[in-house]
Amino acid sequence: MSVPKIIHYCWFGGNPQPKLAEKCIKSWKKFCPDYRIIQWNEENFDVSAAPEYVRQAYAAKRWAFVTDYVRLKAMTEMGGIYMDTDVELVKPLTPFLAHDAFAGFETDASVQTGLLACCPGFPLFQEFLQHYDSASFVKPDGTHDVTTNVSVLTSLCRAHGLVPNGKFQVVDGFAVYPKDVFCPVDFDTEQLRRTGKTVAIHWFASSWKTEEERRELEAERARLHYERVSAARYAFFTRLLGEKTYNKLKALFLKR
Repeated sequence: MSVPKIIHYCWFGGNPQPKLAEKCIKSWKKFCPDYRIIQWNEENFDVSAAPEYVRQAYAAKRWAFVTDYVRLKAMTEMGGIYMDTDVELVKPLTPFLAHDAFAGFETDASVQTGLLACCPGFPLFQEFLQHYDSASFVKPDGTHDVTTNVSVLTSLCRAHGLVPNGKFQVVDGFAVYPKDVFCPVDFDTEQLRRTGKTVAIHWFASSWKTEEERRELEAERARLHYERVSAARYAFFTRLLGEKTYNKLKALFLKR
């Protein structure tokens, strides 16, 4: 089953859209002129009937977490392509519609959620959606669970066999493309690495985020940077010493 020509995006909270959002939506119309574009908001999505996670996130005015659920609900029911409002198209998406579902790597080890697509009823995304059916946004201590949907989707994909190497692969019908295709801006450094294969650019704009969400974004960048440095260090020393020797030395060091 192919992905239908529908573009979904979310805009909750009623704030004016920034210039970047207007520019990105204009690019969708340019490169996907025959697609239906649906904006999901309070007028066509009943937050009160949504799972507890969504209701709590909405009450806290954490719109990004509300959209984590809404995008999946829309895609699994109707099929189509979801895009964040800071995703700009530079080429048509039509060549990818033959997949059951598609997206791209955000880093070599994580799958992006700013551009996602699937056919109606796609099983892997239904499983992704079910995560929010039983989740709670407010933790027992009253703080918010700010686990990103990137982390949730990546963990799910790895459980289904995803290899975190940044290379093209298909996981149970879900085609995951290299970073340069849909996500050429480095999430860690914010540098653009556009190539001839680039179809979309996720600009990772944070102007619409709350101060708390911006802090969380910086914390996520720091975490990914640490993972990247750790992976590079591991690769260097295992090549130099061999994995067995490296692990022995590491164990001795940690005992000190």
